[in-house]
Formats: sequence, C-alpha cells, structure tokens
Amino acid sequence: MTDTLIVGGGTAGCVLAARLSEHPDHTVRLLEAGPVWRAPAEVPARLRDATRLPVEADAPWLWRYPIALAAADSAEQTGNIVRGRAIGGSSAVNGSYFVRAGPADFAAWSQVLNGANTWSFDAVLSAYRRSEHDLDFGDRRWHGRSGPIPVRRTADPIPLSEEFANACVVAGFPLLSDLNAPGATDGVGRVPCNIADGVRTSTALAYLLPALNRPNLTVHGDTSALRIVFRGTRAIGVDVLRAGRTETVWADRIVLSAGAIETAALLLRSGVGDAEQLRASGIPVVHPAPVGAWCTDHPEIGLEYRMPAPARAAVALEYALAVDDLEFRPYTVAFTPGTYRLGVALMRPESAGTVRLRAPDPATPPDIRLGYLRAERDRARLRTAVDLAMDLLHGMSAQPRTDPMPRTPAQADAWLRANLATSQHLSGTCRMGPPDDERAVVDERCRVHGVTGLSIVDLSVVPVPLSRGPQATVVMIAEHAATHLTP
Repeated sequence: MTDTLIVGGGTAGCVLAARLSEHPDHTVRLLEAGPVWRAPAEVPARLRDATRLPVEADAPWLWRYPIALAAADSAEQTGNIVRGRAIGGSSAVNGSYFVRAGPADFAAWSQVLNGANTWSFDAVLSAYRRSEHDLDFGDRRWHGRSGPIPVRRTADPIPLSEEFANACVVAGFPLLSDLNAPGATDGVGRVPCNIADGVRTSTALAYLLPALNRPNLTVHGDTSALRIVFRGTRAIGVDVLRAGRTETVWADRIVLSAGAIETAALLLRSGVGDAEQLRASGIPVVHPAPVGAWCTDHPEIGLEYRMPAPARAAVALEYALAVDDLEFRPYTVAFTPGTYRLGVALMRPESAGTVRLRAPDPATPPDIRLGYLRAERDRARLRTAVDLAMDLLHGMSAQPRTDPMPRTPAQADAWLRANLATSQHLSGTCRMGPPDDERAVVDERCRVHGVTGLSIVDLSVVPVPLSRGPQATVVMIAEHAATHLTP
C-alpha cells in the first residue's frame, strides 16, 4: 500500500512526486504512461535540444488529440492538441516559455473562491520563487535564486526578434526588462525560458531525476491508468495497464496529475462526471460532477511572413508583446522552410469549450470541443489583434504571406475561423470552486468534491483563463499544492 499515488509524470506530477518524497516516512508512487529516463544522459537528444520543437509526426513521446476549434456556418474547423507523453510531460517537448500569470489572474481566481486568499498572488508568489533559479533577476524579491528550474532570457536575440521589439517600441509600447515582474503587464520584453546551456530543462530533469534515489519514491513508466477504483465514494486504487497486463495499484491517497485532458477522461471513465452522460455510456455513477463541462484555451491566429536574412535562434520565442488580453509571439522557428509566423493569441476569452468521452474505452480519445469565437467580444478582440499584428509586421523588413483579413466584420470573422489555431494551453476541465459552484470539481485545496481520498494537481483545476502561457503556473500549482498535501 502506497501513501500517495500520483497518476501522471508530467509537468505537475514530477514536481509533486519530488516534493512529497522529501518526507522519508511518506511513500510516493508515480505512474507515467510514456517512457521514463532515469539519468539526464538517457533523455533523447531531440528532447534536450532547446533549439527545436520535438513534435514531429513520428515523435514517440507525444499524445495527439483531435479537436474541434470553432463551429462555422459551413463546416467545423478542426485541429490537434499535442501533449508530452514521457516523463516530464509537456515540459519535455514545449518551447520553454516560462512566463508567470499575473496578479490580475489571481485576483480573478480568488473571486471564484468567494474571496478566499488561498490562491491569491501573495499566497502563490513563494511557490513561484521556490521553483526557479532566475539567472538574470534572482536578486529581486519576487524571484528565486535557489530553485531547481533555471530561468534565463536570451542574451543575443536574432535580427527577427530585435526587429519585432523595435517595431513594438516605435508603435508606443514600453520595453520591459522582466516579464515576470508583478507589474509587467502591457509591453514587449524578452521571454523567460527554462533553459540551461541549450538544454530544455523539464520538470523531470529539474525535480524528479535528482530524487530517484530516495527509497520512498517509486516511478513506473509505460503504465497507463485505466480507471480509478472506488469503495463507495472513497478512492482506494487505480487500475493500470502495464506490460500488457491489467493490475490494480492501491493507495491511501490518489492525486491525478495527468493534465487537463487525461485527468478529465480518467474521472469520467471512473464514474465521476455528468450522471446522464455516464449512464448513456454504460458507466456506473460514483458521483455526479461537472467534469469537462467547461474548459478554456488561448485561440491563436498565425500570420506567416518571410524575412530577407533568416537566422537560427537558440530558443523558439525570444520576445513577446502583451497588450491587455492579447499576446503577440514572433516565433523564431520556421514552420515551413523560409517562412516565419507571428502568433496572435487571445489570452482571456469569454468563449469556453467541453471535454467529453466518446466511449468508455481508454484507447478512444475524448471529444474535445474548444468553442472558440462564440462570443462576439472574442471575435472583435482578435480582429483588433490581427490589425495591430499587421501594423507591426509592416514596421519590420517582413514580407507577409498570409492573405489580408477582410474589412467587413462578417467576412473578417470567416477569415478568423479559416486561420484559427490553438495555443496548446487547454485548462479548466476540473475547475476549482466552492461546493455551491455548479461548475466546480475541486475545492481550494485541490480535493475532488463529493468523494474522499482523491485530489487533482494540474492545469485542469485552473478556474479562469490565464493571461500568460501556463508552464510556469503549472509548476507553481504543484509547488503550492504540495504544501497542502504534505503529510
């Protein structure tokens, strides 16, 4: 019998396993569906190399989920969400963007909790600081200098990035030295990245691998969670598939850290979700809950362009511009040969989506509908964003390749749908809230409402859209939740 069983060795799960196993009398078992490497040298070079995104079609360390983006009049726009399927999860494969959510995000989060300050900015700042070793601003009071994750901004940006930053300044936006400073809202600045000496520093490298020699920590790779085992409404174990055989792992406490998609799907397969939908799928209801009934993401439009003198950068994104609820990302990776992309993302959309089961079979991917652009405000904000992005490109030596957006709102909205993509930041499928919140799945200490012995620690609990990319905040969530879960 294990004291704490963590399902999912991704961005959050590695942090949580490392922190909880610091207590030698508390046994921790971590399950990961993908491969587990037990030394830095074993991690494939494609994953360590921060200059590339290892998300090729043949990459064996990825989940790929089909998604519906937004319903158009004639056809439904579709795409894919990619997630890391290896120890370290998406932190092992992403662009190493390590920008924190801001005070306004946590004010909105606290408002969902009826003013409780458990997740206020002041309450979580210490968790952000514990996670990082900021190599540029570690002496500032809002930064850390002894945490496991190295954070640094690019010292020598390529001309593409510098041209973008200069165009932003000419357009009247301030140049920010530290995007992770509490007051860094609107402006352009160098992106903090979790990279050291050219190596993408996943939470597996930073947190888990240094802890693997602890006798109270056990890690299983290539182990898929099938469903949670309940005795009444108490979670007591997890059925898993390992080496072609099904077995049950028992635990006093179970923590789901499988990410916003897999955590929701696992709960639904286990009988925690919408009662009517569960019965229709032949799944016995353990507890009715709004699992997957609400989720959010950052819709993104990609504007393609060419540069006269392309150059290879050390990271995928060197600068970013924030303007209220918009973020502009001049990616340095050539998505097609010789062509670059300026990502234009809406960070606080009003539109929301759903995640539901297609079938009880764990091998069947869930039905993910992001519901982009349902709200008129979202469409209006993205129209404004595209106009600003084109102005910025015209202030560079860029040669735009994307067809111009039409000027009438109806035609512009059709253009937005045709060029729509995801930022890969799905969250909120098991959102946090008080017991009387009809959309809440977990309480402020990440415990699942209506059952016992079961918690969730990953991006699925976030109850509001975040104004920045989520990686740094996922690490913070695990650090902060560990203080609640510490034996």
